[in-house]
Amino acid sequence: MATLSPREQLALLGRGAVEIITEEALLAKLGQGRPLRVKLGVDPTAPDLHLGNAIVLRKLRQFQDLGHQAILVIGDFTGLIGDPSGKSETRPALTPEEIRRNVETYRDQYSLILDPDRTRVVFNSEWLRPMTFYDVIKLAGRTTVHRILERDDFEKRFREHLPIHLHELLYPLCQAYDSVAIEADVELGGTDQKFNNLMGRELQREVGQEPQVVLLTPLLPGLDGVQKMSKSLGNAIGITEPPNEMYGKVMSLPDALMIPYFEYCTLVPLAEVREIEAALREGRAHPRDVKQRLAREITATYHGEAAARAAEQEFARVFTGRELPEEIPDVTLSRQKLRQGTLRLVHLLAELGLVESNSEARRLISQGGVSLDGRRVDDVDAEIAVHDGLLVRVGRRRFARVRLTA
Repeated sequence: MATLSPREQLALLGRGAVEIITEEALLAKLGQGRPLRVKLGVDPTAPDLHLGNAIVLRKLRQFQDLGHQAILVIGDFTGLIGDPSGKSETRPALTPEEIRRNVETYRDQYSLILDPDRTRVVFNSEWLRPMTFYDVIKLAGRTTVHRILERDDFEKRFREHLPIHLHELLYPLCQAYDSVAIEADVELGGTDQKFNNLMGRELQREVGQEPQVVLLTPLLPGLDGVQKMSKSLGNAIGITEPPNEMYGKVMSLPDALMIPYFEYCTLVPLAEVREIEAALREGRAHPRDVKQRLAREITATYHGEAAARAAEQEFARVFTGRELPEEIPDVTLSRQKLRQGTLRLVHLLAELGLVESNSEARRLISQGGVSLDGRRVDDVDAEIAVHDGLLVRVGRRRFARVRLTA
């Protein structure tokens, strides 16, 4: 167990927490002198983790380092329902094969943050799949329709006469039952999980268990500074991205996000973060220098100090000195894909793997973020004469040199 006192542990765990329900209960549990069972439910729908996902995982690692037990509950059964949190319509259910594939990818990535040897991984199909219909009816009797409809997304859809399917109403109960099954002392989650986490407290109380403490972490804004970080929105920084890409993306953040990122995404002491904040406010620190420190801290967290320093030097060489990267990947392209030697620019970017979708390509082109052999192209319908050695640049960090094959 940790040598820190319960109050010292509470102070450490409170950093970056939006809300703890309740601090008094957590302090009392920490004072019991035993490892707490700390639960984090994992949605297997998205296999790629980004800095936003990492916030709650880093909080779980703090509990680990204090001597508590980290329990990842993989929602392989609830993934067949699909958590409707924040959605205005029913989410499509995943197939078992999709869930299995995503879980395997997730396991490799969470090990970058958690200590895998001290992480207990369970699947909620272990206790949810064997339940009979009688068990489900009995569980449903633990709450009311009125209580379930208090959830923001359900209430909104009900008010707007949008469909709410019956299986969706069971999701919060399924997640709540996970807490009962593992007898969770603490449950972690983003603020969008507050309702589900509180349902866990209520259900534990109903069955005679001591209610879990709920610790909520923030939803991190993405690179656009507006929307929640999301791979699908193209505003995310993945935790497995190469050092140069990660460093460069942090450098592109709006200045207003620097302090929240310092607080939620680094281990820089909070007192020092507040000093950085004051220095920026009073003009004693230049935003560029602060952002370089932030990019270095985040990149070092996932790739090590040496890689972070190298990424910093490369960024300065390319974007301050306006030079090309030392290494530009060659990407082969079959001449058979060309039409009389040409290809639509949208399709070219996709073929080279520089964008994840045609819609992303169109957006980047229209924003002036694409250049060919150093010349910017902003016509989304442009037909490009493709030659061997064509240098394609997307945004500030993505490059490819075309190598034509027969």
